[in-house]
Amino acid sequence: MPLHVGYIQDSAQNHALCRSGFIAAGQTLRFDDACCVQESQGGYLAERDQWFFVLPVELRPAALRLRGTSQYSKLWGDIASFNARHGLPARGHLEQVLTRKRAVLTQYQSRLELLDGQLGALFFVGDRLAGVEIAPDPVYFAEVWMALVCFAYGPAAWFAETGAPEESVEAFEADSLDEVRAALQQRRRSVADEVGQWLARAAWQPGDLVEEERYLDLRLSTVVAETAGGQVVTDGSRLVYASLFAAAV
Repeated sequence: MPLHVGYIQDSAQNHALCRSGFIAAGQTLRFDDACCVQESQGGYLAERDQWFFVLPVELRPAALRLRGTSQYSKLWGDIASFNARHGLPARGHLEQVLTRKRAVLTQYQSRLELLDGQLGALFFVGDRLAGVEIAPDPVYFAEVWMALVCFAYGPAAWFAETGAPEESVEAFEADSLDEVRAALQQRRRSVADEVGQWLARAAWQPGDLVEEERYLDLRLSTVVAETAGGQVVTDGSRLVYASLFAAAV
């Protein structure tokens, strides 16, 4: 199960997981430390409006700290503060962003292209590293892509863009298709260099690994550090899964 995955569902309060977990084929697993993300049921959703999400990155450090705590209302205060910081009513209702702003947030799915065979991504908000997501295989990553790009990191990007001046876009100066291709390759190299500089400035420091559970040869561990946190799955020395995020965005 992906870290901090949640589900908007019909005729019920909505919840999210505070941790990841192994579920074997055919197994049923109960997560007693899941958190409610809707302080009171605020109306019903149609079946077509049901979807998975991942908690916004600003809420993920608090959710990770609360893993293992069986109290359904434990994240309401953090959700209320999250809403208040962004000019929304200070209530423990995450759907104020995920549902009411869904049309805006889902635009990130088309603005950021998922590549064939992609296993993971670095997410930046502006020039700050916000998260690192790595999946076991491309099929898995494709399935969680929308939940990550639209709902885990989309709100932080949208809030950062609100009120910011629009960036000017410079057209390529070219007289032939070959010159356009050359200009495009130069632009890609320039962007790659710029992102490399952002990554070098990231203040993330190595943290301790706390093993949480095992399944066959797989190990699920929590990363505990001041600047970043999250969970990873390893198979011996091989990294299988990672969902890591900045302590502050």
